[in-house]
Amino acid sequence: MPPPVPPEERRKPSPAESRQWTQRFFQVLGAGDPLPAPAELPAAYSALVRGVLSSAAVSSSASPRVSCTLTVSPAAVNGYNTLHGGMVAAVAEAVGMACARAAAGDKEMFLGELSTAYLSAARLNSEVEVEAQILRKGRSVVVTTVEFRLKDTKKLCYSSRATIYIMPVVSL
Repeated sequence: MPPPVPPEERRKPSPAESRQWTQRFFQVLGAGDPLPAPAELPAAYSALVRGVLSSAAVSSSASPRVSCTLTVSPAAVNGYNTLHGGMVAAVAEAVGMACARAAAGDKEMFLGELSTAYLSAARLNSEVEVEAQILRKGRSVVVTTVEFRLKDTKKLCYSSRATIYIMPVVSL
């Protein structure tokens, strides 16, 4: 019996070959294609987030809560037909910021940190209840929590925590 043939040794590609393979990979993904005209508008991001949210309500208690319903539409899903993680983060930011504004008033503020736990998936055409509430409110910081629950089963899908900083007022 003849000895087994050793496997071919893989050669390391040259930097030019690696660059060419990488560029071809991004071209297949469509990275070089121009964006559609509506995506270039300044309010495109806000319109996308507003397009999936409905029936918003704000409680007027000392610790305000913001709640709304999110319908998982084809524009907001990933390749698995579940709510895209980027859309979860965008909605958490928008609803958390609305809750912070309800607590701190119409002051200039910015998002400092957003952490999200992806616990379960929300499928296409499902309805998700989104509720934000204040965890901590100080003079210069507001911390909110945003929970995403399936409307029919009340199962917790996603949970986010946002740290929002209030810009100090400068007096000259």
